[in-house]
Amino acid sequence: MTLWKLDHRQADCTTQPRGLAAHAVQVRRAMMAAIACALMACFAAAQDTAPAQAGEPLAVIDGQTVYEDQLPPAEVTQLQRMMAQVYGVKLRALHETLDQKLVEAEAKKRGVSRDDLFKAEVLAKVAEPSNDEVKASYQAREDLKTKSFDDVKDRVRKDLKDAAIQKQQKIYVEGLWQQALNDGELSILLTPSKVEIQADPSRMRGDVKAPITIVEFSDFSCPFCLKAELSIRAVMAKYPNQVRLSYRDYPLRELHPNAQMAAVAARCAGEQGKFWEYHDLLFGRQDKQNREGLLEDAHALQLDEPKFDACLSSGRFDAQIEQDVQVASRLGVVATPGFFVNDTFVNGAQPAEVFDQIIDKKLSTLDQKRAAN
Repeated sequence: MTLWKLDHRQADCTTQPRGLAAHAVQVRRAMMAAIACALMACFAAAQDTAPAQAGEPLAVIDGQTVYEDQLPPAEVTQLQRMMAQVYGVKLRALHETLDQKLVEAEAKKRGVSRDDLFKAEVLAKVAEPSNDEVKASYQAREDLKTKSFDDVKDRVRKDLKDAAIQKQQKIYVEGLWQQALNDGELSILLTPSKVEIQADPSRMRGDVKAPITIVEFSDFSCPFCLKAELSIRAVMAKYPNQVRLSYRDYPLRELHPNAQMAAVAARCAGEQGKFWEYHDLLFGRQDKQNREGLLEDAHALQLDEPKFDACLSSGRFDAQIEQDVQVASRLGVVATPGFFVNDTFVNGAQPAEVFDQIIDKKLSTLDQKRAAN
């Protein structure tokens, strides 16, 4: 991933941006390096409530089709491991390439150089650390305990600013991904060859016996996710017995400051049996997702308000939300919304017709398999 490289000897507007800051590179690469192993875990995990996937048809003998899932289990496992490794390498390389191209395209669109874009969208949005912040950072750093504050305060100040620049770079590039995917300017064609994702039975809408499961990774604060809701509602209405929907959290915390609390609130409402009612209210009131607005929604649904308020502050759902985020990231979801229609990935806020085509094809394949057997 090569975008803007911060010269760590300077952190002012004279810095020449040549690639992403080293820390940001390490974070992204560490995440991508874990993808292959994580994908194997996803491949191996049983999807308890979803039908087994037939896999790719490989041959026909005596009028009967042989499917991928009928191969010897040991060979299937080896194939999946190899495919996961190939996918992980491809995904890492694709991210690095697209990061650079997105920045180049935005600079061209705005008629500025990449250096000027960096200054306007990153450096200009990072404030100098305050003296109190520098002092607090110094006191918290174990590696500086043997040094006096006066000797290292300039170094601490620079480290704080570099970290802030790295964070702002990450936020900015994530925003470019989000916009490009949902505007249709970017389409990710690379997907895992086979994915099985566990659906959360506590956040399931539709016929529990439906052969098609849509797993949605979404952010209650995301305007593109709101747009996608219209498509999903149309799909659910068209296929009442064939499709069910499973919601999973992917709050873009840095882009949408209220997204994490909204995700917690929906789970708190779910504790009282009203996840989907609360889900619908959140998408209907995206401008009211501060704590006061979340409590208003709880009141509107006649929830036990003291219990709901205590749940919001408890932090007990934070680990579960983070688990959803990690699963999404490992599977290559880079923006919201992201959908898996059984094992087929759909990027962004697509029209209902896109889902219809995938669903019809999968239903046809299932019918063919039943007829063959």
